[in-house]
Amino acid sequence: MNKVANEVANVVANKLPNTAAQRGRLARWLISGPPLFYLLLFFAIPSLIMVFASVRYAGDYGGLAPVFDEAGKLDLTLENFQRFTSDFIYTAIFLKSLMYAVITTCCCLLMAYPLALLIARSPKKYRDLLILLVILPFWSNFLIRVYAWMIILGPQSGLTQAVNYVLGLAGIEPVRLLFTGFAVIVGLVYVHLPFMVLPLYANLEKHDPALVDAAQDLGASAWQRFWRITFPLSLPGVYAGAALVFIPALGIFAVSDILGGTGSDMIGNVIKQQFLETRDWPFGSVLSIVLTVAALIAAGIAVLVARPRRGA
Repeated sequence: MNKVANEVANVVANKLPNTAAQRGRLARWLISGPPLFYLLLFFAIPSLIMVFASVRYAGDYGGLAPVFDEAGKLDLTLENFQRFTSDFIYTAIFLKSLMYAVITTCCCLLMAYPLALLIARSPKKYRDLLILLVILPFWSNFLIRVYAWMIILGPQSGLTQAVNYVLGLAGIEPVRLLFTGFAVIVGLVYVHLPFMVLPLYANLEKHDPALVDAAQDLGASAWQRFWRITFPLSLPGVYAGAALVFIPALGIFAVSDILGGTGSDMIGNVIKQQFLETRDWPFGSVLSIVLTVAALIAAGIAVLVARPRRGA
């Protein structure tokens, strides 16, 4: 009996590690499986469809032409990519979109950093209220918030009249604020500012105040304490916020549609026109691929720069 009991115990002991390993693999799949499925369904597969559409011809009445021609041969082309590289107008619009996104990111950083620092250093009983005020604009419709800037920047608004009054005193002709590149950047900064504040606050809140106090005891000025302690420690939040602002600002089209003029189109506006108005789906797919690659490069740069260095 003892021999049989020992054999049973050995079999159970040998199976327990396998069972634990299987449970560990199952837990990992349950955690990582849904996000992977989501990315596969809503990103990878649509991207592959977009790539396949980019090498096809446009149909006679828009959309996509048949994959096979009348002779039964595969009817694919690279003319759409050649059109993007040969026609400078699309390259110029893409570069202008990059410029708008960079300016928006820089403006958001300059405005969000002091605000995030103020919230992080406020008493704990006020922080939740201040964060609530930051995310409060999300409670209203996006288009309504953008349309509100049409009233603020309109020719009869108090802001426009005040600006033109000051310019008139300086002998400068009146300017138009609405339907300009300035209005587009104002709208982009307004829309994306919370996406810079929140990651900065999440980072700044974790800083140990003893480091700043120690630097102050050693004779460091306020600027030295900020530049050598606070700002280097907050760089992960800066990189995260920059990525969260730059990537959506690069492809957005509603803001420039509403607040921008004819010369303020961004790459997102051109993509929308190709799909909905011109119905040139292959060329719209090419522009979408270019935009997607640019966003992936920006995200990759943010990850590489934010990665902690060895020995740091």
